Amino acid sequence: MPYKDNRDLPDQVRHHLPEHAQTIYRSAFNNAYDEYKKDERQEEIAHRVAWAAVKKSYVKRGDDWVERH
Repeated sequence: MPYKDNRDLPDQVRHHLPEHAQTIYRSAFNNAYDEYKKDERQEEIAHRVAWAAVKKSYVKRGDDWVERH
């Protein structure tokens, strides 16, 4: 299911990622969800794609996600 707003994201995303990273996650998830609509693993793939998109711009340091420079 695509996410309309960052507030709709799963708790593990909303409570751990900065707002901008949440937006990246939501956008990547929604695009992948649409792209893989014929795959039985559609939602799993979309979550993996979304995390990969976040990790291009953010890195986890300790308990925090910070932007890559």
